[in-house]
Amino acid sequence: MDRRWVCIATLGPIGVAALVYIVVVRGFIEGDADHALAWPLLGALPFFVLGMWLLTVTRSRIAVLVALAATAMLVGSAYETFLQRNIEVVTEPWFPLFNLISLTADATATSALLVVFASFPDGVPEKRWQRIAVVFLWTPMLVGPLTLLTTSHVVMSPYIGISGDAIPNPYVVPWLEWAAPAVNFLVYQAWPAVALGLVVLGTRALFGAPEVRARTRVMAITVAAACVAFMLWPILPWPAVGQFLVFACLIALPIAAVHGIFRYGAFDIAPGDRGRSVARSSNLLITVFYGIGVATPAIVLSGQLRVVPAVLLTALVAVGLLPVRTWVQRWIHRRLFGDRERQFEMLSELGARLEEAGEPRDLLTRLAEAVRGGVDASWVRIRLATSDGALAATPVGVAGDAVEPRVLADAEDVVLAADLVRGDETLGRIEAGPRRRGDYSESERTLLHTVAGQAAASVANVRLTAQLAAQLDELTASRERLVAAQDDERRRLERDLHDGIQQNVVAQIAALRLARNRLERGELTPAELAELQDQARETLTDLRELAQGIHPPVLSDNGLVAAVESGVARYPIPLSVVADAAVRAERFPDDVETTAYYVVREALANTAKHAGATHASVALRRNNGHLRIAISDDGRGIGSVEPASVTAGGLANIRDRVAALRGTLRVSAAEPSGTTVLVDIPVDRPPAVAAEREADRVG
Repeated sequence: MDRRWVCIATLGPIGVAALVYIVVVRGFIEGDADHALAWPLLGALPFFVLGMWLLTVTRSRIAVLVALAATAMLVGSAYETFLQRNIEVVTEPWFPLFNLISLTADATATSALLVVFASFPDGVPEKRWQRIAVVFLWTPMLVGPLTLLTTSHVVMSPYIGISGDAIPNPYVVPWLEWAAPAVNFLVYQAWPAVALGLVVLGTRALFGAPEVRARTRVMAITVAAACVAFMLWPILPWPAVGQFLVFACLIALPIAAVHGIFRYGAFDIAPGDRGRSVARSSNLLITVFYGIGVATPAIVLSGQLRVVPAVLLTALVAVGLLPVRTWVQRWIHRRLFGDRERQFEMLSELGARLEEAGEPRDLLTRLAEAVRGGVDASWVRIRLATSDGALAATPVGVAGDAVEPRVLADAEDVVLAADLVRGDETLGRIEAGPRRRGDYSESERTLLHTVAGQAAASVANVRLTAQLAAQLDELTASRERLVAAQDDERRRLERDLHDGIQQNVVAQIAALRLARNRLERGELTPAELAELQDQARETLTDLRELAQGIHPPVLSDNGLVAAVESGVARYPIPLSVVADAAVRAERFPDDVETTAYYVVREALANTAKHAGATHASVALRRNNGHLRIAISDDGRGIGSVEPASVTAGGLANIRDRVAALRGTLRVSAAEPSGTTVLVDIPVDRPPAVAAEREADRVG
């Protein structure tokens, strides 16, 4: 059986029975004003409730010690109640043995609490001498057998108020009586153990590592306050004030222990177990402490107050402590589950914030601000995924301290994260830094993933809108470039016709007029007619070259591959064309062949002008309804050249031509050197698209 349930089954009934006996005898049977219920109800009961509660939520060894100490306190108080009501038992011969119950109970409570305080919060001090000192804190447990063997009279607990000096001890060993003073000073008084325990706790809280000091600070201050209250109690001129201070400090000790649980995981209660286990018992724990707090003034002042004032005082304290009780409950639930009200408010406002945002940066900034407020993060940043699936280095949405460049560049500072996922696509990630107060609870982690799931659709929609807007801008710019290119081409044709062929035709007309005049005078020779014929042939050749530059006849007659190969001989560097028989035999749509031809020609022109290559190649293949063309060279590479004419002129024209057919163009480095231009043009297009392209061509 689990050790904690054995302790609950053993210590629980003993403690409850002792408490019931004390309350019934002192509160109901005797019922006098000085009922002395303050110690069992205000001193022992808070520890007993804390100990039983701890046994239900943790297997920690010091949780057992808390329950053991509280049970021993109640047993000692029950013994005191029994002895004061049955004083005649002191004359019985077995009383010295019976008195061991009181001595052992007090010693157990003292030693167990000292060990709990000295080794708080996990039961294991950090240094070796501290662990050895903790062992010696159990020396008060020897008080029972040592006093029984060394003292000729019965040694009774000083808290009972009855002296045992006149009660003989028949169990004393005469030759051990010399040790009685040492036993009385070192064990019975228990001050050495108390001082040693305080030294261990004080050195850890004052001189330990920073983490140790933080974890023990609150408990050390509370224990120190309790010690001061105990020392002031006998010397204060107002006993009720001293008694109130003592019991207030005793109640504060379990509260400090609970603080250690939520703040530092005291008693080995892991963060994940706090929400599952602690929540079940926290309301009961709060109720018990609330009841104890309400009853404290009336119990402490019971000897000075009549019934009506005591009832009124209790009622006033109950009303006054209600806000405190509510605040404590909310604080515990915030520690366990986060601030649910703030989280619900964030979820309710999230939709409105996302609807108000139009631009992606505005949307993600609002989302980051909402998440930061909902989970109480020190900073939140949102990074979107790039085209290759990796997260962008620069965040788009930022809230809090993440505006610092150091934080933006330090991935180790990310404590909480959730991906923005839409279907099978990861759109980005929400990243949060450390929480401003404490650690993130499981509910806050769940909340972040919920928010990420809700926001993913909005992020996807806004990103799609931005992409469409960018594509529309690019399409508009592309069309403008195409129109400008067409205008430039028309002006070039006009210049070529005006400056070249037109001048030749004018010259030929003038020559024919002169020939007619010479023919009339009988002066025309056959040689002059032959010269006019040669000039006509030159003009025809120029016209053919001009027509071929507009649309080569070989492209219309023999197809794309033949048109590309027709310029191999005239290319200034060695050029190879690679295409299988199927691609050579296939005739593609006119717009595809025309675009592909001019793309290849433009890319080869860029290579000849700028690459400094010794060899170039063109590879054509058909795959999955797409015509794929790779133009490669072994030159310097576009990254090392990249003049304005290449990027703004050549590549821009190529990209625009390909984009007009819903294709793609990519430029990459070739192996081992040079540049590769990859062109992908869809060939098997939907009928509607094909009809649209045909209408545009006819129009």
